[in-house]
Amino acid sequence: MKTHICVGVDTHVVAAETGDAHDSKTFPGLVGTAADNFPLCEVVADKAYLSNDNLELVDDLGGVPYIPFKVNSTPGAPGSVWERMYHTFGLRRDEFLKHYHQRSNVESAFSMVKRKFGDSVRSKTPTAMANEVLARLVCHNVVCCIHEAHELGIAVRFGPRPEPEPEPRILRFPGA
Repeated sequence: MKTHICVGVDTHVVAAETGDAHDSKTFPGLVGTAADNFPLCEVVADKAYLSNDNLELVDDLGGVPYIPFKVNSTPGAPGSVWERMYHTFGLRRDEFLKHYHQRSNVESAFSMVKRKFGDSVRSKTPTAMANEVLARLVCHNVVCCIHEAHELGIAVRFGPRPEPEPEPRILRFPGA
């Protein structure tokens, strides 16, 4: 069972997931879902996700795409996102790679899930397998949220919310 995920680099929370499909075809759904729920600054992906449409999508959503170019890639249309990132990749490689190496966070997230839940699913049918993978990712996100709450000192309270205190009323009288 293969899955594609989009992960937050600071928290390792899985922001989006898609099932088994070709890498480049899953990209718009992953990035679109992540952008609906979180602000996008940068999107880092491996070469399998490289396409002009994917670079433009990230740019349209307000992010910077850091996807390395293949050996046979050419500069592209003048003024395009492809050209801008192609030249960043070629001329400012150290800067590009500093951003690109954040991609290791997705590998860390996969490793975290596999360490906690094992690296194979137990279900037999495709639907059950997909549900098992999704359940594992939800559990992973819960663990990450608890960890971040402790790291950041956020007090988490469960249960019914207390009724807010009524605001004091100020009475004003004419001439007072």
